[in-house]
Amino acid sequence: MSDGSVEGPQAENLFWWRRDVRPGVTVAFTRSAAGNLAFHVGTDDDAVKRHRESLAAAAGVPSFQYMSQVHGRDTAWAGVDQCPTADALLSRGEPVAVMVADCVPIVIVGEFEDGSPALATVHAGRPGLAAGVVPEAVGQLRDAGARGLEAWLGPSICGSCYEVPEQMRDEVNRVVPGTAATTSWGTPSLDLPAGVRSQLEAAGVAVHRDAEACTYEHREFFSHRREPGVGRIAGVAWSHG
Repeated sequence: MSDGSVEGPQAENLFWWRRDVRPGVTVAFTRSAAGNLAFHVGTDDDAVKRHRESLAAAAGVPSFQYMSQVHGRDTAWAGVDQCPTADALLSRGEPVAVMVADCVPIVIVGEFEDGSPALATVHAGRPGLAAGVVPEAVGQLRDAGARGLEAWLGPSICGSCYEVPEQMRDEVNRVVPGTAATTSWGTPSLDLPAGVRSQLEAAGVAVHRDAEACTYEHREFFSHRREPGVGRIAGVAWSHG
């Protein structure tokens, strides 16, 4: 009997990167071929619903929980509200997602004392990174008893492409040292992935970079800088037997 999942080339076309990172736990990041996954972008809500259903089917889960992301530092636990206003979604195994189109999508995986999975998806744009959403998510997971945390960073705009005013670069770098950068054309920029990595490492979280890519440079991802308002890719995590 089929479990309703999508298999083979059709499923793989949705994902830029997908891996079973621990027994029973999978992390993945989509490409634009998966379609726009955000209701706040574009005007076709029916299409977004279809894209979300196809993504869930490809993962073999009933659905993913999403957030209403606002570039802050608030966290929420999956299963409490249908679409909480937050920029970090914490989970005790429930499938969770984060949407981006240049911001850094982060997936954190660990385990609770009973061996059950601890998951989080985190949205780290410039304001959220500076506000501390990354250490806040890590702290909330650990307060709940999670241990052995590891993080995967997905596609986002890189420091060679994310041009910002010099004053903004300096302000963010004062809060998150290591984010100051220069574009490939010689103007001030921010390296958001570098800032995320430094915050995670400072919190004692192992960081994996093999899913990273620049959304601005590669057209297989949505990029708000390149094409505003077109779509959002997602970082997702789920547990399975």
